[in-house]
Amino acid sequence: MGVFSRMSDIVNSNINAMLDKAEDPEKVVRLIIQEMEDTLVEVRSAAARAIADRKELERRIASGTREADEWQRRAELAINKGRDDLAKAALAEKKRLAEALAVLKDQHKELGIGLEKLNDDIAALKAKLADAKNRQKGLELRRNTAAHRLRVRSRIHDERINDALGKFEYYERKLEHMEGKVEAYDLGQKRDLDKQFDDLETNDHVEEELAALKARMGTGKAPGAPAANPKAPASNAPAGKE
Repeated sequence: MGVFSRMSDIVNSNINAMLDKAEDPEKVVRLIIQEMEDTLVEVRSAAARAIADRKELERRIASGTREADEWQRRAELAINKGRDDLAKAALAEKKRLAEALAVLKDQHKELGIGLEKLNDDIAALKAKLADAKNRQKGLELRRNTAAHRLRVRSRIHDERINDALGKFEYYERKLEHMEGKVEAYDLGQKRDLDKQFDDLETNDHVEEELAALKARMGTGKAPGAPAANPKAPASNAPAGKE
């Protein structure tokens, strides 16, 4: 297959259709990219040769034009010298050169048209190549993401993890049961301690109520004062006498 025919096939190819039919899209994209890059190198080399050929044609056309002008000058000189035979020969050479120049100019024109089309095809091929590379990157990203997700999902649904989590729950329940036993031992002590403080608060409250009642009845004594003896006789002895 020639380089131009292959390039035309690649430029006109539908990458989406190729990927839809492919069993391994990543492999197909890599092959497409490799084919495009190889073709692009060959096409650029062919374009370089075509440009060189066009420059060569331009030089030949310029040289032929100068030679034709020289035969025209010689024909005029021969006529001025009365040598019609030489003038006819000079005009014949000029005609031969004009015919050769016409062929060269046609070749130059066709080569220019071909280079313009080749330039358009190269631009289209570069666009296709960029599209293929973007798709390759997209496929790689999707593949990597899918691989990571697959590993995560495999871990999530791993029975070993589920068993380990189940054992954690078992140990947590066991620890909670042990902690409950410890708290059960503390419950009785806490109630006794609470009762002792409640008794202290109750005794203080009763004493306060009793003192308040005695005060209202006029018989109140300061808490802790000794009681008076009603049977003791009153002493009328003067102070200082026995």
